[in-house]
Amino acid sequence: MAEESDLEKSEQPSQRRLDQAREKGQVARSHELSTFSLLLAGGASLWFMGGHLNAQMVQLLQDGMTISRDLVFKPELLIPHLYDLSLRMLIIFSPVLALMLLTALVSPLFLNGWLFSTEALIPQFSRMNPVNGIGRMFSINVLIELAKAFGKAIVVGGVAAWVMWRHLGDALQLATLSISSAIAEMGYLVGGSFLAIVGGMVLIVAIDVPFQLYSHNKKMMMTKEEVRQEHKETEGNPQIKGRIRSMQREMARRRMMAEIPTADVVVTNPTHYSVALKYSEKGMRAPIVVAKGSDLLAQRIREIAQENHVPILEAPPLARALHKHTEVGESIPEALYTAVAEVLAYVYQLKRYQDEGGARPMEPSGLPVPSELDPANGAA
Repeated sequence: MAEESDLEKSEQPSQRRLDQAREKGQVARSHELSTFSLLLAGGASLWFMGGHLNAQMVQLLQDGMTISRDLVFKPELLIPHLYDLSLRMLIIFSPVLALMLLTALVSPLFLNGWLFSTEALIPQFSRMNPVNGIGRMFSINVLIELAKAFGKAIVVGGVAAWVMWRHLGDALQLATLSISSAIAEMGYLVGGSFLAIVGGMVLIVAIDVPFQLYSHNKKMMMTKEEVRQEHKETEGNPQIKGRIRSMQREMARRRMMAEIPTADVVVTNPTHYSVALKYSEKGMRAPIVVAKGSDLLAQRIREIAQENHVPILEAPPLARALHKHTEVGESIPEALYTAVAEVLAYVYQLKRYQDEGGARPMEPSGLPVPSELDPANGAA
């Protein structure tokens, strides 16, 4: 039962899945919306520019029906004449064509925007499989498209029948008008009827757009296993990431241990904490922590320090404060400058004693460590 649940597409598609589908050209598209936009733009342009188009078409018709003496006696002039008439007609309707072209470019912005995908151009030979083709013929999508086609036919056909019946008398009266008046009236009738028929497609678009969004989202749904796999691909396998972090910590620990022999002093708790400090007047604004650790790691720091003759000083408050408020490679806090200065002064005196002899220096005690920095006093 658990395996069946994992294979069921019950999860909403992730943004990564949607982006990958978009790269392949798979987005929600409504052909009805594009068709409606084009028809509406064409009908509106014919309606609002009807007067101008009417005047231009009347003049073009007169020029086309007028045959000059040169055309009668020189038939070779007919082809240039027809070319000129065709060019004039194209210029007359160029605003309408330009508006429809602009609409075709803008209409995709209403749903998912423009999309340029080269993957959609790659031939898919699986589509040539006749078995798959027969399966697609009887799929639910084909039935839905068939239902949409019937719906469009009923809605558009019904609106067209109503428009024709309503304007039947006006159409019959065109025969009684002059040519120019008949052309103008016919333009208004055709434009108004066309807009009414296009308006009937609003219902189709209002149904098709939400359906296409729902259908695309359902197609992009993911199984629980796909969600987990995608999470591994994007975030990384938790086991591998844990192993990498472990290796990184181990490498950092080895680098830290390698720095202990270069330290000037190791300050201890004496058992729980160990912090190795290093200071050089050249290039260092303040002493830095080259290693730190607690419990077993603190013990190992002390062992390496002893093996390399690095001085070890027991100063519990200072060790706790340094371990709490500094990281490896960082300078010590300003509030600990005085305490660490006393420690380093002792280390330098101890080194002189070991090299030259004389009186052994006294270990510093009562180091000035601010109480708010000492975790033993409840410091954060």
